[in-house]
Parts: sequence; C-alpha cells; structure tokens
Amino acid sequence: MDQNEYLYFLRRAFDGMINALEELGDELANVEPSPGRTNSAYAIAYHCTAVADYWIGHIVAGRPVDRDRDSEFAARGTVAELKRGLDPLFDRLRDDLRRAGGRTLPRNAPPPSYEGPDRRLTSVGVQLHVLEELAQHHGQIEITRDTLLDGAGR
Repeated sequence: MDQNEYLYFLRRAFDGMINALEELGDELANVEPSPGRTNSAYAIAYHCTAVADYWIGHIVAGRPVDRDRDSEFAARGTVAELKRGLDPLFDRLRDDLRRAGGRTLPRNAPPPSYEGPDRRLTSVGVQLHVLEELAQHHGQIEITRDTLLDGAGR
C-alpha cells in the first residue's frame, strides 16, 4: 500500500470533519444533539484522532499510546485546538508507518474490549479499519452538523 496515498485519504476525512466543525462553530460543535444518546461533533472528531493514533501508532507500529477510549466521547474543546493537533498527528502517523516498514502483521493486538473487526488483522487490514472508522465518523459529523444547524434555524 502506498503510505502517502493512504495518509492523503485519512487527511481528506479529517479535513471534512474540521470543515463541518468550523461551520458549527465552537459552541454548537460541543453540543450533543440528543443529550445522553448521541455524541457531540467535537467528541466524534476527537475520538477519530485517538483512533488513528492508537490503531496505527500502537497496533501497527508498536509505539506506546496512552488512550482512554471512554473519555474521548466526553471531550470538549475548540475547533482551532483540534485542527492544530492534526499536523503533529500526521507527523506521528507518517513515522509510524515508516517504522512499521511494510510488516505483514501488526506489532500489537487491540484489547478485546475495544470495538473493531472481529478477527485478527494484518497491518493493511488495521489501516483499512482506521479509514473505515474515519469515513463513518466523517458522515456522522456531517449529519450532526446538519441536524444542529437546522435546529438553530440556519
């Protein structure tokens, strides 16, 4: 797999999420459309940064990653903060993929408690899982944006 092309598509997903968050603005980006039942657009995007960092950094490349998955869904912050974190994230991901060096099998397995594919994946499979998650959540953020902007009378 061409890693530059792969990272290009990950970045497109994140850029789409950021665009939707910018349309919402900081206040609406942190609103849960159905409190207690749905996550804020900000929390979903924040979760995606952790997904990419963990699955590529820790699972594929073996880099230590301190992740608290449950807290990701309660994350709050500004769009600018999230956006500033993307370049360093992509620097890490690029280094991780280089360090993995095309290994067929990932260096680590995810804990059974993490949601994900129900079978052991190759390194390419893990990368596809990350792209799958980002694509799904990008759409979820766009639906959340549309719901919130419609409810805000815009």
